[in-house]
Amino acid sequence: MKTLIVYAHPEPKSLNGSLKDLAVSTLEAAGHEVRVSDLYAMNWKAVVDAADYGPDVSSPLKVARDSGRAFDAGTLTPDVLAEQEKLLWADTILFQFPLWWYTMPAILKGWVDRVFTYHFAYGVGEHSDTRYGERFGEGTLAGRKALLSVTVGGPQSHYAARGINGPIDDLLFPIHHGILYYPGIEVLPPFVLYGSDRMTDEGYPDVAKAWEQRLLTLESTEPIAFRRQNFGDYEIPSLHLKEGLEPAGRTGFGLHVRG
Repeated sequence: MKTLIVYAHPEPKSLNGSLKDLAVSTLEAAGHEVRVSDLYAMNWKAVVDAADYGPDVSSPLKVARDSGRAFDAGTLTPDVLAEQEKLLWADTILFQFPLWWYTMPAILKGWVDRVFTYHFAYGVGEHSDTRYGERFGEGTLAGRKALLSVTVGGPQSHYAARGINGPIDDLLFPIHHGILYYPGIEVLPPFVLYGSDRMTDEGYPDVAKAWEQRLLTLESTEPIAFRRQNFGDYEIPSLHLKEGLEPAGRTGFGLHVRG
């Protein structure tokens, strides 16, 4: 298995740093190939601008069109091209980050904004009366799996179905479904570590053991059963879920998970 770890935390000695290092050592010891994109160490440029898209950039800048043209022409900046190559190389992508303000750190969102260009992560496939592109289960990155390893400051009860912060599955849905599944990546259930701000040295061995177990079962773990766009569950072109397919009592984001 070839694994890319995309890591976003500014402190190498943080809990996130320890989990990243443990992932590398565990997977390599099991015979897997591992690459790491340490975004802070790379001084990753987190903002999209005209400089990303080569000498033929339009004025005014049109991000989708210009990113697709630069991708097609091979004139994206070297840092972006390198990350796209890593994604195409990988079988599995691990994302290691803290949940900040209910989402990923800005530097990681900037990685997505710049690396997931038009004609690479979106805007691919047939657009017609019967198909709305290759996405949500199809696309450039189909055949790969991804796992979010997320540290959360608050206790698990705050992120339960009736918790004040909302269910963790809902908070992660925009990443799981909207960023990863959109270009075809199958998404594994996340590894979420609650109460991370209160983690003690005594508590870490149990966390490390649980993380090792998840890492060593990546290949056998069933992905979240998101519905595929072009395989009969949605009306085209409205992309509304067809009547009668919703599980009893389920609403919102949960409608887009089978069963």
